[in-house]
Amino acid sequence: MAAGFEADEGGASRGRRIAPEARRGRGATANPEGRFEAARHETFDDGWPAEGAPPLHTEVTPERARHIITRNASPDISFDRSINPYRGCEHGCVYCFARPNHAYVGLSPGLDFETRLFSKPDAALLLERELSAPGYRPRTIALGTATDPYQPIERGHRLTRAVLEVLARFRHPVGIVTKSNLILRDRDILAEMAAQNLVKVAISVTTLDPDLARRMEPRAPHPRKRLEAIRRLSEAGVPVMVLTAPVIPSLNDHEIEAILEAARAAGAREAGYVLLRLPHELDDLVGDWFSEHYPGRKDHVFSLLSGARGGKVYDAAFGTRMIGQGPYADLIRRRFALAKRRLGFPEEPVRQTVELFRRPAAVGDQLALF
Repeated sequence: MAAGFEADEGGASRGRRIAPEARRGRGATANPEGRFEAARHETFDDGWPAEGAPPLHTEVTPERARHIITRNASPDISFDRSINPYRGCEHGCVYCFARPNHAYVGLSPGLDFETRLFSKPDAALLLERELSAPGYRPRTIALGTATDPYQPIERGHRLTRAVLEVLARFRHPVGIVTKSNLILRDRDILAEMAAQNLVKVAISVTTLDPDLARRMEPRAPHPRKRLEAIRRLSEAGVPVMVLTAPVIPSLNDHEIEAILEAARAAGAREAGYVLLRLPHELDDLVGDWFSEHYPGRKDHVFSLLSGARGGKVYDAAFGTRMIGQGPYADLIRRRFALAKRRLGFPEEPVRQTVELFRRPAAVGDQLALF
């Protein structure tokens, strides 16, 4: 039975645990139903040896969206609009706070999130239409807030590249969050936009330990590749932030200073962090992952986390949901601030300009007289 998931009498697990050989190279250990599903499946040990299960393959389904820019009014984040060319993420990061979003399409936040993906092939066309609207007013668009815009399927689909081409043509500011060195493919566009103060990139470096990275984010690039991406983007004049996100108590929190030092040496100009967030189904998913990979640490990790979340596993309150509160959260905050100061990270963040925004003339537009 998968510890961390609710069980019925007799030991049946509602977590829909998937055999290890079938999920090799994946992050989640189970595929529980989403919170909106009426039906529940149960797995149990009947005493017979399990038959070999075929490996899980990645499926990509086109999604015909009506709009591509998503708005938000959250007071504790720095952007009010974002674009996600994909739904779901093949990187398979077990801790990803976006996993519960898969429940909105009737799929599991577990293995479905990393194997049953959706692409938005009209992303660039929709963006051009929305930016061209007469009432549109520019502010920085965040690219990759829910799923990584440079996850493996971007190599073939190239939707992120197409979105960047539109933003560059409109001279529209953008902030990108990724943990993939595939972003270097688009260094030409990014360097051009950086010269106009239109772009900032945040690279997530969760750990420098390749074994830990392989376990908790199995299809994301090696930490060394991410540091190389920071270096090469910085050399091209692109401002880069390093994100130590998430900070996981008793798992990677001891690496904060080392990650910041390595990123600063590679050229990072800013640094940020997020304390592990476990909304909705993520509590059980991460708990089950710990039971398999680090069973001796599970109780300690969740104890520290609940101490930083007001006695709960997760607290969604604005202002504290990203960094927590209490003694442990205060310790992380002070360590992070001291390390930034020691390494010479600037206090003021790089901000993009909106002053250069323009609507390029479309085919058939009447030319201005003057």
